[in-house]
Amino acid sequence: MAVSQHPYRQDMPPSGGFEAIKYKRNLPVRGPSGVMILTAVTAVCAYGFYRVGAGNLEKRELQREKVWSRIHLVPLLLAEGDRDAYRRQQAALAREKEIMKGVEGWEVGKSVYHNQRYRPADSIVVL
Repeated sequence: MAVSQHPYRQDMPPSGGFEAIKYKRNLPVRGPSGVMILTAVTAVCAYGFYRVGAGNLEKRELQREKVWSRIHLVPLLLAEGDRDAYRRQQAALAREKEIMKGVEGWEVGKSVYHNQRYRPADSIVVL
């Protein structure tokens, strides 16, 4: 066997060791954390529910006001309707008197129906 000319030298790490292997991902922090997003969403939803509740209260109050204003206007509207019906009836009687002035035995305003039951004039359908 032949003896080697060079002295034996084992391969060793450098003094102080090798530098650490970079195997972790280096991701920068981008944006707020999940807890902050959840807190913000909860706050926005709470404010939205508050506004919806306040809007419902206001809408309910406006509806109540509208109902009461209609209740208070009913007598006035009925009186106006009665005045209009009376005016129309008088105008219809005047027209009837003018149209039928030459007919012998015609009584203006007398019902053409031969019964005692009341029929308002606007319920008669003329074709």
